[in-house]
Amino acid sequence: MQVSVESTSALERRMTIGVPAERVENEVTKRLQQTARRAKVAGFRPGKVPMSVIRQRFEDSARQEVLGDLIQSSFYEAVVEQKLNPAGAPSVEPKVFEKGKDLEFIATFEVFPEFKVAGFEEIAIERLQAEVGDADVDNMLDILRKQNTRFEAVERAAENGDQLNIDFVGKVDGEVFAGGSAKGTLLVLGSGRMIPGFEEALVGVKAGEERVINPTFPADYQNLDLAGKAAEFTVTVNSVSAPQLPELNDEFFSLFGIKEGGLEGFRAEVRKNMERELRQATKSKVKNQVMDGLLAANPVEVPKALIGNEVNRLRVQAVQQFGGNINPEQLPAELFEEQAKRRVVLGLIVAEVVKQFELKPDEARVRELIEEMASAYQEPEQVVAWYYKNDQQLNEVRSVVLEEQVVDTVLQKAKVTDTSVSYEEAVKPAEAPKAD
Repeated sequence: MQVSVESTSALERRMTIGVPAERVENEVTKRLQQTARRAKVAGFRPGKVPMSVIRQRFEDSARQEVLGDLIQSSFYEAVVEQKLNPAGAPSVEPKVFEKGKDLEFIATFEVFPEFKVAGFEEIAIERLQAEVGDADVDNMLDILRKQNTRFEAVERAAENGDQLNIDFVGKVDGEVFAGGSAKGTLLVLGSGRMIPGFEEALVGVKAGEERVINPTFPADYQNLDLAGKAAEFTVTVNSVSAPQLPELNDEFFSLFGIKEGGLEGFRAEVRKNMERELRQATKSKVKNQVMDGLLAANPVEVPKALIGNEVNRLRVQAVQQFGGNINPEQLPAELFEEQAKRRVVLGLIVAEVVKQFELKPDEARVRELIEEMASAYQEPEQVVAWYYKNDQQLNEVRSVVLEEQVVDTVLQKAKVTDTSVSYEEAVKPAEAPKAD
């Protein structure tokens, strides 16, 4: 087999491969012999059909099959011989496919970039330090109570925070517009669900009252036919209900699976969950900074094939997340290209760090992470056992731990500053990374 390789760009390779005619013909003959054993031809018993008849009837199709198989097998033989690492399937261009002549074709493909990860010392990391205090737990209890607010009907005038049950009909220029009418709608005053001026105009209404209000649609309203226009809504108030916060009692605690220990037991469980959230948040923020730093310090040219594959994965994820009967390929690729490129580059960099520093998943950390995740469930032992019985799930955890070890490796050399902050500041979501 003859092989020559040309570098047409930093990552693209153009490889010309020649397969001797003798090898091609031997493979065709083998294929025809296999066909002869099972071919059914009128006038002949199975397995007794003369080879001349077999060749006459089946040689063309056998040759096409052999050429396809030889292109695939010889390509992989060639990349092994040339010590190349393809990043995707090749584009094949035939040169000579004639009977009796050497098979020749050109395979064009991209290879994985070769690089060493560097620049750890230049990466600046702010590592947040925080604790869960009693006041933080008190605040969380208030949040949990508000999330479980109940509304009870009252006879008084409506105030901000009250829930109204309303019917309304909306008009613009004296005409009822599509989507501007509803019955039995529940609206909490001050929630900002409606256009500006709508909820404010209903403060002070009472059950059974009809009120005409005149808010204006915002200039940037999503429906351009209504944007910036004055509207008239006739609103009928069916009921006014005031918010009632639940008491911190056993009934409330049971909503969260806490059946014993009373208030102190509930506070302890809330604190444990907050501490877990705090650890995850601070760890995530450090990881994001490390990854941003690795990206900035290690510009890597990536194969288009890898970006294309990642774009397709993101398309499928988008359809799964948002639903709808849509073919993922209908989503414009440019919507995902920046995110896909970032993920591909980071994947290559992380893999290279693992290779350079010969990292392997720390099984003790794997166990620790599984136990921490399992602690959020009522029967954690069963969750731990489930992970260790499912290789796919266990390997996913190992991948997470290995990525954490990459972060630790960078932190040993990076410029790390510890900053004390409040619990709220520590768990506040980090800003999305900026596109390069």
